[in-house]
Amino acid sequence: MRDWLVELRKSKGLTQEVTAQKAHIARSYYTRIELGDYRLPVGTAMRIAEALDFDWVRFYETPADSK
Repeated sequence: MRDWLVELRKSKGLTQEVTAQKAHIARSYYTRIELGDYRLPVGTAMRIAEALDFDWVRFYETPADSK
């Protein structure tokens, strides 16, 4: 699970539906991304990052990278 993504989205007061709309993806796909079910294509990672205002490479960092 990508807890950091859920926390970031919620801190901005956004629902999964609104976030998915901003990223131009289906809500069901976004839900699966939050659950960690997918290794994202770069384009999708960039759109979500833009919607939530963070650096898209965070999707590809390992826990050791974020320390």
